[in-house]
Amino acid sequence: MHTVAEIRTGLAKGKQGLIDPVELPYLRVANVQDGHFNLDEIKTIQVERSAVARYSLQPGDVLMTEGGDFDKLGRGAVWQAPIVPCLHQNHVFAVRPNPGILDSTFLAALSSSRYGRTYFESCAKRSTNLASINSSQLKDFPALLPPYAEQLGIARVLNVWDDAIATTERLLASIRKQKQSLIGHVLMPVPLGNGKRTAGDAFPPSVQPGIPHLPPTPEGWSKTTLGAHLKEVVRPASLDPAMVYRLVTVRRSRGGVDERCELPGSEIKTPTQLYVKAGDFLISKRQIVHGACGIVPSDLDGAIVSNEYAVLNTHGDLDPRFLRYLSETTYFQQTCFHSSSGVHIEKMLFRLDKWLKWPLNLPPLDEQQCIVAILDAASEEETTIQQQLDLLREEKRALIADLLTGKRRVRVPDTTAEPEAA
Repeated sequence: MHTVAEIRTGLAKGKQGLIDPVELPYLRVANVQDGHFNLDEIKTIQVERSAVARYSLQPGDVLMTEGGDFDKLGRGAVWQAPIVPCLHQNHVFAVRPNPGILDSTFLAALSSSRYGRTYFESCAKRSTNLASINSSQLKDFPALLPPYAEQLGIARVLNVWDDAIATTERLLASIRKQKQSLIGHVLMPVPLGNGKRTAGDAFPPSVQPGIPHLPPTPEGWSKTTLGAHLKEVVRPASLDPAMVYRLVTVRRSRGGVDERCELPGSEIKTPTQLYVKAGDFLISKRQIVHGACGIVPSDLDGAIVSNEYAVLNTHGDLDPRFLRYLSETTYFQQTCFHSSSGVHIEKMLFRLDKWLKWPLNLPPLDEQQCIVAILDAASEEETTIQQQLDLLREEKRALIADLLTGKRRVRVPDTTAEPEAA
């Protein structure tokens, strides 16, 4: 790499005794994502005026992170200078390709491809769940180098795919925002911006810690309590050591109920297990502050969970699907937070008896089902767009693999041919 690009290290934080300092924005590892930048929060740093040019980013720089979690290793994107001037931290490398030799977009695709990831993973310094690379290893990166004109052709192809992906991402974000607005209109408000936190907040975005305030009861609805319509169901599972069981888990941020694994009874460490049935509403007692709740799908009927979960059914006058959409609201999430206790957010334990006492505005069952039908349609549209986005990303990964290995070639006009005589 060092023969076709300049590897520039970044600015270290906390340097004392600066002469003639200025304060400027800079990029951190959190700002550099895989193929794009997250510029929602840009911090500033003090640097000597004479060193500004040394650490300033230029359009076309390929920014790569030194690591952190395994998925962050070597990830990066092409800087197009949306912020000027802007510096970079010492945990972010700026790779400045030699003009006419190496194209920035081509390099970014190469480093994020399976080829690039394999190299970074092979030489990274590893510790528990973490990995990092240094500037020497980045300089030794064996860059594949097709002719420059072909690199530009590959970059143009990839830019078309990136535009399609970006358009689909904007469409998905718009649909999700519309769905949130719809839930807020027919039920109660949802967290603004998916619960995004400001810098320095004590809680992660998945947690809604505020005091719950139930809105006025709409006409035709009844003000009741959760406990009047929900009941805990306990179906003990006597584990057979030779029998294989399916274990389920509930994802944070209302990500749904999924299969965790399959294990024989002899390998299940927690002896107290409960059967679940399709339509059950599951709450993770240790993760509900992060929104870990959902409905058991039909394909997981008969699976098991530990007693770390609360398994709930209704008395027939509350549609579990209505409850699932209600879980998206700020009020629901705040009731879960205030029904949990613990000295740290990751150590909080949910108290079902306390939660069931919270008040609830509930429409008649037929109106619940109408609301569910409307929100199901919105969810189906969201799922369709997400599937399209996943397919675009997968097809782009396959295309990159073919283009970077020469399996597929980009046709480049022949500029060496002599012009024909008139």
